[in-house]
Amino acid sequence: MEPALLDTATWIAAGIIVLLAGLGHGVLGLGFPLLATPLLAIFLDIRSAVLITLLPTVTVNLLSIARGGRWSESIGRYWPLALMIPFGSFFGTQVLIAVDPSPLRLLLAALILLHLVKDRLRGTQLRWVQDHPRTAYLAFGFAAGFLAGTVNVMVPLLIIYALGIGMSPLVTVQVFNLCFLTGKLAQIGTFGLAGMLSAELVAATLPLAALAAAALLLGMRVRDRVDGATYRGWLRKALAVMALILVAQYLASLW
Repeated sequence: MEPALLDTATWIAAGIIVLLAGLGHGVLGLGFPLLATPLLAIFLDIRSAVLITLLPTVTVNLLSIARGGRWSESIGRYWPLALMIPFGSFFGTQVLIAVDPSPLRLLLAALILLHLVKDRLRGTQLRWVQDHPRTAYLAFGFAAGFLAGTVNVMVPLLIIYALGIGMSPLVTVQVFNLCFLTGKLAQIGTFGLAGMLSAELVAATLPLAALAAAALLLGMRVRDRVDGATYRGWLRKALAVMALILVAQYLASLW
């Protein structure tokens, strides 16, 4: 993706999207790529949407980690999960680089729908995850990383894992942000080796990273003042609309 080829209106739209996604991540503790990627994919292809959000996503993850607490406990227990993420992310990014990204809209839409129905799994435990924790680390870590590499979204699969083992909300946010960070760093390295991460792209997305950071910090400050249930309801409705738009765009491209 060449930043110079994007018009002013697209950059303005990207800025607004990054602000909304950063605010949402600050309020809920996660969700930046889940919200930003499908919105950007309405205007751009998936590959360009992922490239634009590389630096903002890393910024959001680093700030989220810095603001967390009791990280030694979370990392000490769940570090194998985060360690597997980069391997999946590497292979997923290779797929993103090599194939036509248009069909990936359907995968992204499917992941959004998976995220929307995840609450039905609450109270449901995945017995094999508890009986074979090492295998679960490998399977969920690699699969989540692969999805992050292809469509920039891993949180639905990680949430299924967290619900399956009964992970506490605080640990969930901490572990997820660590997984997001390791996956994104692997993706950045893969894009760099492929010659797709130029200095121009980094410079062009620096303002977006600053906007994401400001929105994240604001979201963190108002987290306790916002009705979380109401916000999650709005987000679910917005994501459902995005999924329908992505499917419609893909079907329209076939004609």
